[in-house]
Amino acid sequence: MFTLLFAIYTLTILTFFFVLSFVALIVCYPFDKRRRVVHELSRMLCYSWWYAPFTWRRKIEGLENVEKGKPYVICINHNSMVDIISLYFVPLNFRWVSKREVFKMPFIGPMLWMHGDIAIQRGRPSESMKKVIRDGKKWLDRDVSVAIFPEGTRSKNGEIQRFKGGAFVLAKEAGVDILPVVMDGTTKIFRPKSIFFNWKHLLTVKVLPPIPAEKVVATDTSELANEVHDMMTSALAEIRKAN
Repeated sequence: MFTLLFAIYTLTILTFFFVLSFVALIVCYPFDKRRRVVHELSRMLCYSWWYAPFTWRRKIEGLENVEKGKPYVICINHNSMVDIISLYFVPLNFRWVSKREVFKMPFIGPMLWMHGDIAIQRGRPSESMKKVIRDGKKWLDRDVSVAIFPEGTRSKNGEIQRFKGGAFVLAKEAGVDILPVVMDGTTKIFRPKSIFFNWKHLLTVKVLPPIPAEKVVATDTSELANEVHDMMTSALAEIRKAN
């Protein structure tokens, strides 16, 4: 019963913010090239979803590592679609790098388009890399961060998998800090092998200290990827031990 009511609530707020975002994009576009208004509406949508079930708990750590208004390449571990909603707890204006298939989903796809997110096509790594660098630098030059799942796909076992190079090449090319963000609990939003929500749930989002742009530029891409991978893996283990 609660799952059905929450599903109706989710569809209602999604429709409301979808319409509001479309209007905001048209009205604000001439003077809001960073699409800050649309982004903040997306944040309100995610907050409305996360805070509705009063039994869900959230632990947000490391926000002192975020310098508001500064552009980063944000690296996040990937376990489920809920990761996307959860990143809005980090107070930055950012654009997602996402596979093209997600842009074809009802509601979600048009929202990503309005948001200005970067669509890439799987199976074409060279073409995708060029698009990430071109479009990513465009947003970073506007002081807008770019969020990437460096694993490239969802983890099947909850552990952080090997990183691909796209996020780190972009950070080097643009000369910006890398901001690692580790999440835990996003796969437990549903009960195992069920469509029903798990109402006793804990989400943890931990922002790690950024890798300075100077170090990013001076470090080999593969070495940089390994360092960030090790940082995030250690942080995930600490989160799970504490919880």
